[in-house]
Amino acid sequence: MFVVSRRDFVQGIAGAALMGTAAAGSSAHAKDQSRARRKFTKCLSCGSIGVRADQREAIRLAACFGFESVEPSVDFLARLSDGDRQELLAELKAKKLAWGAAGLSVEFRGSQADFEQGMKKLPSTAAASQQAGVTRVATWLGPSHGSLTYVANFRQHARRLREVANVLADHGQRLGLEYVGPKTSWTSARYPFLHTMAEMKDLIAEINRSNVGFLLDSWHWHTAGDTEADLLTLRNRDVVCVHLNDAPASVPVDKQIDSKRELPCATGVIDLKTFLGALVRIGYDGPVVVEPFSQALRSLPAEQAVKTTADALTKAVDLVDK
Repeated sequence: MFVVSRRDFVQGIAGAALMGTAAAGSSAHAKDQSRARRKFTKCLSCGSIGVRADQREAIRLAACFGFESVEPSVDFLARLSDGDRQELLAELKAKKLAWGAAGLSVEFRGSQADFEQGMKKLPSTAAASQQAGVTRVATWLGPSHGSLTYVANFRQHARRLREVANVLADHGQRLGLEYVGPKTSWTSARYPFLHTMAEMKDLIAEINRSNVGFLLDSWHWHTAGDTEADLLTLRNRDVVCVHLNDAPASVPVDKQIDSKRELPCATGVIDLKTFLGALVRIGYDGPVVVEPFSQALRSLPAEQAVKTTADALTKAVDLVDK
């Protein structure tokens, strides 16, 4: 994974007068070119903010509060008739919304029996999602294990997720994987597992499927000690989904608790301008979802919670979109 440097578009021009004129024009053009516009979408995931809503209600809320994409519900889509699915897609288009990333229905972190049971169902759920136009699926990895060593856990993840990726690829879908960064998480069981961007790159390389990439989360990026330079090693095709949030103030990074987060830009602890700016620079064009794990947000009425989320997401996006 690497980033191609910005193309040099200024050509040598003979003649001092002509060169001066061309340089002025090129300078203006270069300045304009350097202000890359965002391609990612502001995405509503009702589950991530504690709002209970079926797919149609989620679409209504997303459109009402200025979101540009909405998380698809695989279970809901799988139950639709052909006619109902076409009606839903027409509604999505009319509201100028795109799909975000679906959650992965396979339990790959536990027993082999549970994994095999999930894999039996995956082809049908992937087919239903494909028929509805869903192209992104995302999930998270446990940062530690009570009995599997790092190497054994790594091998198990690579084998299982390769099987998952093969099925999703057959249905035109990409798989995003999220590492969990807080030290309090990866030290919570006997054997720590991968919890940084570099380690996730290793796993993705071992899986060795072109449709596998990252679910990037600003929280995990921050708590893992990853940097802007790490983000800029990625390309658009390496990132499937993005989660956005902030961290509580006055808590050392090694003491941050995964379940205690804040809305984007609430505290300024996480450098969201740098995080989002890097996504703009690599041309990321997928969904950005707010995932604050905030009890205060969850206690609000549904529409107020969605509006509060939309306002926070817009505030963050405006850091790089003006």
